[in-house]
Amino acid sequence: MTITVDGKRYARYPIKTHVISPKDEITQVVATYAGPYLKDGDTVVVSERVVAITQGRMYLIKDIRPSIWANLFVKFVYKPSWGIGIGSPYTMQVAISEAGLPRMLLAAGISALTKPFGIRGMFYRVVGHQINAIDGPTPYTLPPGNMAATLGPKDPNKVTREIKNKLGCAVAIIDANDIGQRIEGATSDVDRDLICRIFKDNPLGQSKECTPMAIVRKI
Repeated sequence: MTITVDGKRYARYPIKTHVISPKDEITQVVATYAGPYLKDGDTVVVSERVVAITQGRMYLIKDIRPSIWANLFVKFVYKPSWGIGIGSPYTMQVAISEAGLPRMLLAAGISALTKPFGIRGMFYRVVGHQINAIDGPTPYTLPPGNMAATLGPKDPNKVTREIKNKLGCAVAIIDANDIGQRIEGATSDVDRDLICRIFKDNPLGQSKECTPMAIVRKI
């Protein structure tokens, strides 16, 4: 699976794994599945969702009890056609637990004041990127993720350094889908913009592929 960026060709080798759970340790998972195939100059790119799962940041919907505030906030959130985000009371409750109610109230107030002037996105700017990274349950996600809300990974840059210390290669954690790409964390030797462009067609997939990581190699 190759792609050309700025006249240079890169191979992407998706790595198939078992279904990752909170019982797994992400550094060991990457070492086990990607380690045997690495060559000098390779970059390992890992899905942000599986990093978050191994950190215990996935919450089953059945265990979430939306508060009055969660049910109120969700009425004012923009709901994109490509995903849920915090557009449900369940994911909104996870967001409140992560950011804290005072910060959410502040974000909601600023958003309400600026929206009449055509200024959008202030809510997420105030609450922080971690809230924007929340994934809601989707039918195409492997169980139990299809019935869970998942936060973004905690300390993603630190995680990439730990993986690099074990494997000796460049590492990036990516949030990629069919709409866009964003690097959540990376070691200092990673060109974040380049990796996003290399993954613009979402080669890892998000469903039954079970390929939450890939090796990138310049040809």
